[in-house]
Amino acid sequence: MVSASDPPPGAPRLLDQLRQRVRYLHYSLRTEQAYVYWVRAFVRFHGRRHPRNLGGPEVEAFLSWLSSERAVSASTHRQALSALLFLYRQVLGMDLPWMDAIGRPQRQPRLPVVLAPVEVAGLLQQLEGTHLVLAQLLYGTGLRISEALQLRVKDVDFDRAVIIVRQGKGGKDRAVMLPASLAEGLRAQMRRARSLWQSDAQLQRGGVQLPDALERKYPRAGLSWAWFWVFPQADHSVCPRTGAMRRHHLFDQTFQRAFKRALQAAGIEHPATPHTLRHSFATHLLQAGTDIRTVQTLLGHSDVSTTMIYTHVLEVAGSPTRSPLDKLPAPFPSRTHSAPMTMPAP
Repeated sequence: MVSASDPPPGAPRLLDQLRQRVRYLHYSLRTEQAYVYWVRAFVRFHGRRHPRNLGGPEVEAFLSWLSSERAVSASTHRQALSALLFLYRQVLGMDLPWMDAIGRPQRQPRLPVVLAPVEVAGLLQQLEGTHLVLAQLLYGTGLRISEALQLRVKDVDFDRAVIIVRQGKGGKDRAVMLPASLAEGLRAQMRRARSLWQSDAQLQRGGVQLPDALERKYPRAGLSWAWFWVFPQADHSVCPRTGAMRRHHLFDQTFQRAFKRALQAAGIEHPATPHTLRHSFATHLLQAGTDIRTVQTLLGHSDVSTTMIYTHVLEVAGSPTRSPLDKLPAPFPSRTHSAPMTMPAP
């Protein structure tokens, strides 16, 4: 027996409806994957009951379980809540009072991990080839890892020393500088990429994916050199949305593994990630006297308050204030070098 709240026979399944709505609104693949993950977890948590039969108390019970039992961070908590609100409002077409009444955890700003210039130099010495060029690009331009990996040949202008970032965070475009010291390495990387492009052309492989509906408007653009990835993956893979076999850009996990090995080889003990190079880029520019508005533009921040987080690192590192420990007269008593304590005889 089918209840009134169940979808009619032949209707798309709930997760397929969710995917369709996400794609209709042009959300990223990462957002689609995250929303599908949290909706599936929510349904399983409540014994596979349809979300239409659930409401505010069930959503709060799931979120409370995430925070108390799973101990997720505030950002993860907010992501799960966003996924469920998207499900109810955009997919199920429900906008009920309890949706606005659910509390949203406050995310406290954290100071970013920043490497010293000597540490960045030591890290780069442990990388080579494509991974070296990619790390230099992240530190030299402040790009996000996703923006760098999705860079296409047509968006690198060696003559003007400019790199165009297409559809960055928030779907915005921006221009960043192309460091003069990176030009030679980037040209070598593009020669490596061109050899893969030529190989694909000879074998009549599927080319690369194009954004939005450009593939229908320009059917052969995906096969052109201009649209090819600057950092292509060595092997072909299946597109998770279309199912087509294509040349994907370099997977971020591939670079993250190489980055971790380089950190260990360089003896750097900070909990750094590839995104740390972006933090280091911004901090070192401000340290060199670059105007914060310029740094905001290069990073692609909508609000300068986001960029201000890097000034907090400099306030402590460059402060003339001395610790009272440094003002004590020397020598001062220290237990570090004192004789070992002996236990009294019984």
